[in-house]
Amino acid sequence: MASPFSVLCVCMGNICRSPMAERLLVADALALGASSDLLYVHGAGTGGWHVGESMDPQAAKQVLARGGDVTDFRARKLLAEHVDASDLVLTATGEQVDFVREMRPDAAARTFVFGEFGRLLQEVDLAALPPAGRDADGVHARGVALVEAADRARAGREPLPEDDLDDPWGRPDAYFSRVADEVHAVTRPLAAVLLR
Repeated sequence: MASPFSVLCVCMGNICRSPMAERLLVADALALGASSDLLYVHGAGTGGWHVGESMDPQAAKQVLARGGDVTDFRARKLLAEHVDASDLVLTATGEQVDFVREMRPDAAARTFVFGEFGRLLQEVDLAALPPAGRDADGVHARGVALVEAADRARAGREPLPEDDLDDPWGRPDAYFSRVADEVHAVTRPLAAVLLR
């Protein structure tokens, strides 16, 4: 049985930014007709203060507004096994990239800030990637090749400050909406590249 391509979304508390990313990427994949066995998308927080809590209501509102599902969400603290089980790690900030790298140095090549990955995605020669097909083997091979190509395009450069997603916790709905738009600007093209 083939393993799905695994994406880990990381922020501080795992109640705002990473849940929005997790659930929007799943929604984007399903909108493209993907079956649930092609991608495994999960999240965790570096802080661990909200373990077991539901998604922030304002974050949930943004996910629902964009066609995502918010049911059965529970926040988790980031553990090394979450990183080990992931083919791609997307963090809200550069500080969280450093956290992941310190936890698992061997994950550095597959760990990116959201905005950074969005920029690098535009530099990847998609024609050079293996075809996705409609099975887990094809999607996994294409995803792994995409991450390797994005890391090559990064060429050892550190993420830019503007690659970070601002923390919307405790802010007005408009702030959450802007951050959700920034997340969706990465999850939509990522889903399309993986599945088309």
